[in-house]
Order: sequence, then C-alpha cells, then structure tokens
Amino acid sequence: MAVSDGAGWNDGEAMCPHRLILEHVTSRWGVLVLIQLLERPYRFSELRRAIGRVSEKMLTQTLQTLERDGLVHRDAKPVIPPRVDYSLTGLGREAAEQVRDLALWTEKRTADVLAARQAYDEARAL
Repeated sequence: MAVSDGAGWNDGEAMCPHRLILEHVTSRWGVLVLIQLLERPYRFSELRRAIGRVSEKMLTQTLQTLERDGLVHRDAKPVIPPRVDYSLTGLGREAAEQVRDLALWTEKRTADVLAARQAYDEARAL
C-alpha cells in the first residue's frame, strides 16, 4: 500500500501494519528514545535521565516495543551487577534520522506555527 496515495489511512479501528509501526516510531517517548540513541548506546538509567520526565514503566514499554519492531537492540551483559545497553539497529538508525529531521523542522518552524495558531484563534473569535 503506497503512503503517498493516502489509501488505508482512515480504515477505522483496523490497524494496518505500517500504521502501527508509524505509531510506535512517532509516539511521545518513541521519538525521544530514537533521537537520543542516535548519539550513542545508553544504559537504561542513563537513557531515562537523558530523556527526562519518563516513568520507568513507560520507558521499559517503549524500549520493548521498539526492540520488537527491530529498531532497538538490547544487549544484556552477564556481569554482576547486571548491565543492559540499548542501541539502534540499522533499521532503527534510519528511522531515528527521519524522526530527528522532523523534530528539527518543528523546532525551526515553531514561530510560524504559533503565528498561524494565533491568526486562526483571532479569526474564530470574531
């Protein structure tokens, strides 16, 4: 199914595989995890601190989802204390670069979006 033709994007409750992947990659925490892991591999606690304001449960769920999708690699080392590192797979790096570009665009164009919102709100208030 081609994304460019818009087909399949409004299939009600049915979740097409590409839509589910898109949901995982563009989720609130998925975006931040992918962008952060572009820098380097992280241990869980380091990643949580780097992202900020994410609960342990949400970060765990996000990492598991991204690992299942083949975007994140979990490397558990058999040492005491246990050490687990998270890094991007090749597929994950590709997705993270796309998401980072979108994040950079939003940062660059925030003023324009805020101006558009203000103009819209003012026009609706009349």
